Amino acid sequence: MDFGVVLPKLGTALGETLFMASVAFFFAVIIGLGLAIFLYATRPGQVFEHKIVHNALNIFVNLVRPIPFVILLIAVAPMTRALIGTSIGPAAAILPLTIASAVGIARVAETNLVAVDPGVIEAAEAAGASRLHILFGFVVREALGPLILSMTFIFVALIDATAVAGAVGGGGLGNLALTYGYQRFDYPVVIAVIITLIALVQLVQWVGNRIARRIIEGAR
Repeated sequence: MDFGVVLPKLGTALGETLFMASVAFFFAVIIGLGLAIFLYATRPGQVFEHKIVHNALNIFVNLVRPIPFVILLIAVAPMTRALIGTSIGPAAAILPLTIASAVGIARVAETNLVAVDPGVIEAAEAAGASRLHILFGFVVREALGPLILSMTFIFVALIDATAVAGAVGGGGLGNLALTYGYQRFDYPVVIAVIITLIALVQLVQWVGNRIARRIIEGAR
């Protein structure tokens, strides 16, 4: 491995991976949390119970979520090309990454909201809180710590997905491992990418754990 050649490319690939993951995560959190809140609030017995809306959203999430990411990447390529003019490169990977992570966030965040103690809702209703206040001021607030841990899990999964995107022209660490490592039989490059990914995931998990711990401790 020629460090003088590979290290600058490793830095560029890391920047592309962070760009893809961060931008996709930003949009996925907005979409995914919105879906989760609607899924939770429209469940039977909840504050905005609505069977048709709940079932429609549930079906949508269940249809998209099982699709393997590499197939989703190919399936939305025409839409990506129509939006940004190309289906390759880091920017092109953001759309499929956002879709995949948004439905993942929707499902795990809904689980966090459902796990909130029903006594919290009963206490809020007894205090005369409005339905919106119950939903955001009590339920979401109570679930915030677990939600942060779930978002951390999704962000880590998103980093993994960027590697898959890179293998099919998305750029980033996955593309570096494939083109400069595997295809040129330069396996130290692959090892360097693996070490970089492990370090990045550990950092993300550490930050997420600390934020969640502070929120949970502050709520006590």
